[in-house]
Amino acid sequence: MRRMSDASRSEFGCLSYEFYVGLTDPNTLLLFQEWESVEALQGHWQTDHMEEFLKALPEVLDGSVSTRRYEVRSTEEQQDDVEDEVSDFEHETPQQYEDREKIVH
Repeated sequence: MRRMSDASRSEFGCLSYEFYVGLTDPNTLLLFQEWESVEALQGHWQTDHMEEFLKALPEVLDGSVSTRRYEVRSTEEQQDDVEDEVSDFEHETPQQYEDREKIVH
């Protein structure tokens, strides 16, 4: 995992690449990675170190792998989407929609 982190962080477009051990369950391992673009992430999947990592992974895992992908967009893009959603929402129900800043962590 250290080799994978080091190699991945040196890739073009990698903003962060870190493994974490769960506090309540030390047998739970989390990988948190951030990429500048989908293209950079796709390039990551094509690297030799990713191929090597995926081959070694079954030897160290004792359970299933669960993945989640989140996309973070700029405030302008979010505002455009919110305005579209509000417009659609107003046609469905008379409730007033409050525009609130989203907190992602």
